[in-house]
Amino acid sequence: MNRSASPAARVYLLDIEGTTTPVAFVYQILFPYARAHVRDFLGRQGEAIRQDIEQLRSEHSVDQDQGTRPPPWRGETWETTVESAVAYVHWLMDRDRKSTALKSLQGKIWEEGYRAGELQGEVYPDVPRAFTRWREQGSEIAIFSSGSVLAQKLLFSRSTAGDLTPFIRAYFDTTTGKKTDPDSYRRIAAALRVPPWAVLFVSDSSAELDAARQAGMPTRLCLRAEPNSLAAGHAIIQSFDEL
Repeated sequence: MNRSASPAARVYLLDIEGTTTPVAFVYQILFPYARAHVRDFLGRQGEAIRQDIEQLRSEHSVDQDQGTRPPPWRGETWETTVESAVAYVHWLMDRDRKSTALKSLQGKIWEEGYRAGELQGEVYPDVPRAFTRWREQGSEIAIFSSGSVLAQKLLFSRSTAGDLTPFIRAYFDTTTGKKTDPDSYRRIAAALRVPPWAVLFVSDSSAELDAARQAGMPTRLCLRAEPNSLAAGHAIIQSFDEL
């Protein structure tokens, strides 16, 4: 197993799920919350979320064209449109699809949950320690997650460790590009106005790290438990205390 600490990076670019935040929090709390509240949320919001509905309808059309057999979409009335959107959202979630439209909608549902005190973002204990240490070293922090920027800000602003957003310079989601596309990481480096080699990307996904490395970024594979597979050439950490 390849373990390695790293010198201070100019920017730490962090994944969320399995990296800053337990996978269980995402799959056992956030996702079920969105699923349980999506019908009520869409029914109440009406025209305010029409853009999200249209994005879902557009993605549904692509799925139909690709023969993936999503549930039928009926749009004769607003009520049938909502029911179609709910069915499609559930279909996307069942497949753990990284849909931009789905992630946008989930973020807005979670926003209500955080504001109502029904949700609180969960981070590993070493995360706030690392954030403080990196800032003292003069490094910056950015986030790249498939969850929407809104969802990212909610998690870190209302976390179990308090409001961590003052530590974070920038947030990136799938509107920047796929996490397995090297061009996404090039765009992020350009947005941060630093060369790719100055950005250390930390994730629990080898496929994402492969893409970042192709873009010129150094990488660390974050495995919170002992790994069951090879690290595919990426140095391994089990805690941010190693960075």
